[in-house]
Amino acid sequence: MSHNNHYFNAADLAKFSNIGRANKEAADKFFAYYHHVMSAGALSEREKALIALAVAHVQKCPYCIDAYTSACLEKGADEQQMSEAVQVAAAMAAGITLVHSVQMMNKIDELSI
Repeated sequence: MSHNNHYFNAADLAKFSNIGRANKEAADKFFAYYHHVMSAGALSEREKALIALAVAHVQKCPYCIDAYTSACLEKGADEQQMSEAVQVAAAMAAGITLVHSVQMMNKIDELSI
């Protein structure tokens, strides 16, 4: 039994490679896809790490935030670039939330007729 008093344990990030314990084939396919996608292509590995860091914040994944903060630094991004990527993600999340208010306004209009 675990003696952790919280759901997120930073040490668990190192255990991510064990996700294939019950289904190695699926995990191997995921990791192959992941490594292919995160390799340099039209975007550099640094740019992809910045995108991943921004997504990690929007998805609120502390494991990913830790991993991609480190990855960004390793790939040459600085704190200002990382902060800007997170700000872009925050602006997108706010805009996505607010654009859904159009549905609310449409329903208000429908019920007000």
